[in-house]
Amino acid sequence: MELSREQWSELRKNTPLTLTANELEDLRGVDDPIDLTEVTDIYLPLTRLLNLHFTGSKQRSTVLGAFLGHPGARVPYILGIAGSVAVGKSTTARLLHTLLARWPEHPHVELITTDSFLYPNAVLEAKGIMHRKGFPESYDRRALVRFVAEVKAGVPEAYAPVYSHLEYDIVPGARQVVKNPDILIIEGLNVLQPAPPTSLAVNDYFDFSIYVDAKVEDIRTWYVERFHKLRRTAFEDPKSYFKYIAELTYEEATEFAVNVWRDINERNLVENIAPTRGRADLVLKKGADHAVRRVRLRRT
Repeated sequence: MELSREQWSELRKNTPLTLTANELEDLRGVDDPIDLTEVTDIYLPLTRLLNLHFTGSKQRSTVLGAFLGHPGARVPYILGIAGSVAVGKSTTARLLHTLLARWPEHPHVELITTDSFLYPNAVLEAKGIMHRKGFPESYDRRALVRFVAEVKAGVPEAYAPVYSHLEYDIVPGARQVVKNPDILIIEGLNVLQPAPPTSLAVNDYFDFSIYVDAKVEDIRTWYVERFHKLRRTAFEDPKSYFKYIAELTYEEATEFAVNVWRDINERNLVENIAPTRGRADLVLKKGADHAVRRVRLRRT
């Protein structure tokens, strides 16, 4: 079913706003104009829905545990968030991470991104696919699925690699520890991608999934704007993989960003990411101003 922004916001009911403007400032992405009105109208109804869904999932786990003779066994709830580069899915993930952790039913919420499961640059170069970084084949899919399976199985600790956006590579020897959370949020470009025949996909372990959507031309504009913001900030860091871009003129940087978008990100979006939209349980459709205008919810 499809709901307008106004219809969706009414579903907030009495869900309290537990986020301050200063906290939101820390959570928003580069050049993302999200404000507390957006949080109230869009994300509070969403956290209410997810809390209800979490409660129902927990009840089903209790019933199954009783049937198997293992009462009290806790099964982590897994939420997937997909969407294009620059569409704002990382802001959505961070917001939900913070808001869901403030519900008394599920205080332990963890967040990982699939960037952590990209092959190291050396491996991508050896495979000849460095230019396809972010495409499905650039990820260690088996390692990601194994990690999520361990979390779902309730292991005390599961380990994920660490990715540095500054260095544009996996950090050797570093790892993120996930300790048996109530909810695990997995954010990434291709988390709704189907698996090859006879294999499992990471989304086979999801309890709920969200796709953050917008028109391609709007995402292209946001990508170029974000690129210029990074050129004036992160790219100036001496450790940045893209430090050379900070030295380009505005016109040169714009041309570089447009080419990268056209040849890599838009191609990946059209070929691999957007086709998975129909697999999501919920779609947040944004307008040109970044604000969510419509919500599509799968009822079955």
